[in-house]
Amino acid sequence: MTAAQRPVVAVFGATGAQGGGLVRALLRDPYRRFAVRALTRRPGARAARALAQAGAEVVEADLDRPGTLAAALQGAHGVFGVTDFWEHFSPERELRQAEQLARAAALAGVRHVVWSTQEDTRAAGGPWQVPPMDAKGQADAFFAQLPTTYVLPSFYWDNLVHLGLHPQRDTRGGLQWPLPMGTARLCGIAAEDIGVCVAALFMRGEAVIGQRIGLAGEQLTGVQMAEVLSRVLGLPVRHVALSAAEFGRQPFPGAPEMGRTFAYQEAHESHCCDTRDPEVARGLHPGLLGFVQWAESRAAVLNRLAGDTPVTGSRLGWAARGPAT
Repeated sequence: MTAAQRPVVAVFGATGAQGGGLVRALLRDPYRRFAVRALTRRPGARAARALAQAGAEVVEADLDRPGTLAAALQGAHGVFGVTDFWEHFSPERELRQAEQLARAAALAGVRHVVWSTQEDTRAAGGPWQVPPMDAKGQADAFFAQLPTTYVLPSFYWDNLVHLGLHPQRDTRGGLQWPLPMGTARLCGIAAEDIGVCVAALFMRGEAVIGQRIGLAGEQLTGVQMAEVLSRVLGLPVRHVALSAAEFGRQPFPGAPEMGRTFAYQEAHESHCCDTRDPEVARGLHPGLLGFVQWAESRAAVLNRLAGDTPVTGSRLGWAARGPAT
């Protein structure tokens, strides 16, 4: 099959964690079953140029500018949809973006949509309770009449590197690792593995339309994760069961919203874990990483970060931005 004959998968968020991982996974497919159209607001950016060099067609698309979407999705067989609350901290804007995405996919007549979503934590709508999740969950309704597979990702372990969530020195030189989950298990995954799993869903096609599929590499408590980090760093790491409220008082944009996300996952541990069974993700991606493997692969950078300036008092060193999507 020539490149022109291959069905096209159009990927929103192509330079982000989920979309970028999907683009790379589809391009690595030895059978090259799909042509890849990487959608981005900034096609001239370095990350977009790298995707083009790897073999993707890079096309401008902006969910805040609906007029850019028709051409971006023209002739597409499949669409991966994702929105980024952490870019603007507005669930209302995220909801509008999702509606525009679904409308454009319907007008383009796509055969398979994979929508990256989360739970709507509200019992019956109303004010936002967990803004990073609720708008995505409410937006599911926009995709109900489309051939859609719904994926529910987990916490990215990569946030330990990119968000300042790594173990840090206390005033006595020991390593402490705050995680606002109490004793509950946290579903986690290597960000790159999300894209590999989604690629597998596009390859399964009609068989997974209508399904809700949670993606996790492992489900671990803070203590269990600290034990892994201790082995990888070669020094004892003490888990600190920080409260979600204390986390939310940290002085960076999005701290309260991120704290609410952790609080929901702690309070609804059984639901979150049942929804995100790692065996499901492993069935899509046999090479799925566990936390030990992920941490070992990031050992050098984790060691470097853990050697940074000691924290004092309530300053826990959280980075001033939200998770990459």
